[in-house]
Amino acid sequence: MQTVATKQMTNLENIRGAIAAKMDSASFSSWIAPLDFQIIDNALVLTAQNQFSADFINSVHRNVLESVASEYGLSLNICVRGVAATIVANDNNVQKYTPAATVSNASAFDAFITSDENEFVVSACRKVASGSVSFSPLFIYGNPGCGKTLLAGCIRDASAGRVVMMTGGGFVAEFTRALRDHNIFAFKDYCRNCDTFILDDVNALAGKRATMDEFMQLLIDLRNAGTNIVLTANTTPNNLTGFDRRTQSLFASGLVADVVAPNENVKRVMLMRAGVNANVAAALSNRIVADGHTVAGVANKIRAYAELMDKTITVDVAERLLVDTLKKTKTPIAMVHDMCDKLGVSYDAVCGAGRSRALVMARQVMMAVLHGATKLSLSEIGGYVGDRDHATVMYGLKQIEKMTASDLVLGAQIKDMIAEYK
Repeated sequence: MQTVATKQMTNLENIRGAIAAKMDSASFSSWIAPLDFQIIDNALVLTAQNQFSADFINSVHRNVLESVASEYGLSLNICVRGVAATIVANDNNVQKYTPAATVSNASAFDAFITSDENEFVVSACRKVASGSVSFSPLFIYGNPGCGKTLLAGCIRDASAGRVVMMTGGGFVAEFTRALRDHNIFAFKDYCRNCDTFILDDVNALAGKRATMDEFMQLLIDLRNAGTNIVLTANTTPNNLTGFDRRTQSLFASGLVADVVAPNENVKRVMLMRAGVNANVAAALSNRIVADGHTVAGVANKIRAYAELMDKTITVDVAERLLVDTLKKTKTPIAMVHDMCDKLGVSYDAVCGAGRSRALVMARQVMMAVLHGATKLSLSEIGGYVGDRDHATVMYGLKQIEKMTASDLVLGAQIKDMIAEYK
């Protein structure tokens, strides 16, 4: 009897190894490794912990499993562990998955101050929160501090039904914890048993193969079930690094919408809502970088100073207090000198009569930047680049417009300089 049992154990280990060799490691560790392996009446019996697992394995991995079983002269039987069984480690009637505690974000859409540029993405978020939508996933992208997490929190708190919201890093940590604690099937069910699934900062999954494979299968299952899916990232799906083309394609298959950084009016309202005096908020709003995190930090610093020092915050006090945060005001002549350094030309040459191609183009770029970053008239702009007349400036702007239509790099450089000097 002992010899037979030993031989059977050896066969089971060999079978496990053969299956692992024919599957990727992530799928094997997630779905096959937790199963109970037995050989009963010339059949390889694989016992799953719940019906969901058995159905998934039967539909996705059965061909591989049958192939290996036949190599050992066995048939295949995939079943679910019964209530009377002695081991019920992953039976969902016994096991309960509890996610790690999370911190709540904004509770309503009125917490997000909408600008004209962001009306589309906010409307899409409201639609998701109101019920089932035809587009899924909703992929929201934008630079840090533009409000992606705030919008995700608004969707969570405004949605009816059960909502699961995780950060990308949180999903990685919870998936790893579930594997370690042998309750991966409960974690899978927890993620799938919802009406809306939100993952904030999908970038955190980049390069983590096992987690990404699990997340991809989760997205497919959720979409097939008609569940609303919301993803956020710092760039478009096609520009995500560390993700294969299939993943990028799935991310982009619903609705992709960008969030624009706070403009001057949004920053002013944010400061006023945080308790900053209206005059101070108006004076500071155009001198704080377009980053919601920075605006919140400025408001916290002003509020803390007022409370600790028991002083009224005036514009002068705020400017002294925030000298390390506020953008320095640039005069047009300072902008021209700065652009001379960036473009590799001398200020004297720009203001001189030289007509070399590189010099003329540098002047025209400066004209375009001054036109976009200031409210100067064309004659005033000409005065800062060597007393050029109105017609010369107009011609230079038209030339830059033609060049940027075909030269995207030049267009991006000019756009960046305009944003820097505004």
